[in-house]
Amino acid sequence: MAVQRWFTDAKLGIFVHWGVYAVDGVQESWSFYDGTVPYDRYMSQLDRFTAARYDPRDWAGLFARAGARYAVLTSRHHDGVALWDTAHSDLNVGRDLIGGYADALRERGLKVGLYYSHSDWSHPDYASTRKPGRPPELEDNRYSEVAAGAEDLEAWERYLAYRDGQIRELTGRYRPDLMWFDGEWERSEEQWRIHELAAMIRSEVPDVVFNARMLGEGDYATPEQGVPVVPPDGPWELCLTINDSWGHQHHDHRHKSVDQLIRYFTETIGGGGNLLLSVGPREDGTITPEQRERLEGLGDWIARHAQAVYGTGRGLPPGHHYGPSTLSEDRRTLYLTVFDAPRAEINVRGLISKVRRVSVLDSGTELAHEVTGGLHETPGVLWIQPPAAADLDPHATVLAVELEGELQLYRGAGRL
Repeated sequence: MAVQRWFTDAKLGIFVHWGVYAVDGVQESWSFYDGTVPYDRYMSQLDRFTAARYDPRDWAGLFARAGARYAVLTSRHHDGVALWDTAHSDLNVGRDLIGGYADALRERGLKVGLYYSHSDWSHPDYASTRKPGRPPELEDNRYSEVAAGAEDLEAWERYLAYRDGQIRELTGRYRPDLMWFDGEWERSEEQWRIHELAAMIRSEVPDVVFNARMLGEGDYATPEQGVPVVPPDGPWELCLTINDSWGHQHHDHRHKSVDQLIRYFTETIGGGGNLLLSVGPREDGTITPEQRERLEGLGDWIARHAQAVYGTGRGLPPGHHYGPSTLSEDRRTLYLTVFDAPRAEINVRGLISKVRRVSVLDSGTELAHEVTGGLHETPGVLWIQPPAAADLDPHATVLAVELEGELQLYRGAGRL
């Protein structure tokens, strides 16, 4: 089954890591798993988690201004704390923080995504598998080594019933467009009963999109924290933090600049992917000024270059242009991203298609161009006159290369 068209056209999503871990600003779930924070201290944050200034409409407005077309909220991380008043566990925030989020996104025309971890490191019927390099077992025996098929089968059935009950609540109440799963590494596809889980979700939401952590049922790949040198085949999504942390950590001030985020974004969509950019709200539900500033800066750039972003496909393969590019849906316009002020002509190699016009996308200024060289089946090099200083974008300039027909490329031994 092909992934839903809205997903591949969206290009930007916002990943919201929000939970009790924002109270003390510790790492979500992993801080107690790794033994850096005692479990009881970690869970004491639940009583201090207020969501006192949570305004989902403010979130949705910010995400829309950022240019996002969807968002993903951590409904339950590996710590087991649910952001809604689930009937299947006492470990929840005691109210529904998801309904307002879903309604606010849809008011803005954004798709609704929910993150849910297959694993629950707090559930009494869930035994977690230690991985090499992780600290040794804790004295309370919260974690135990689980060999495939060797655990308490009755406990495992109870755990799956709990998981399925929570998933039914999420799908029945909020009708998510995207279910973003995590924590799959601790069990096999068969133990998780992935196919049964997918069928259950699709019975409620037939057109739901799954990420790759739904294993055999996943629709797209999910690399994290770095644009792949070789982009995955098919649809994919880069998960990226604005600073160094997924959730809110008070000490983390290493925020990426707007320039850096635009580079991540253009390189990702140029390789056919989406960028899922993570924000970490404070425990009261507010998003920091530093993160807001960067989202709005990225959104300003996208708004000026929307034609080169939404609904486009992956651009030129490496070696054809020094920078990322995208291709229009009709395959007749290439959008070239130029990061630096060019000191000489900009070139494109291996372009068989004839060029009708080249212009600066934002200003519309037409640029002179010519082709030099070429012999027999080997095309020449397209040279584009550099834009004047007044036409350069302060972050990244986009050139629209309009072709006389659909894109054709020469790849040495043949054509693409």
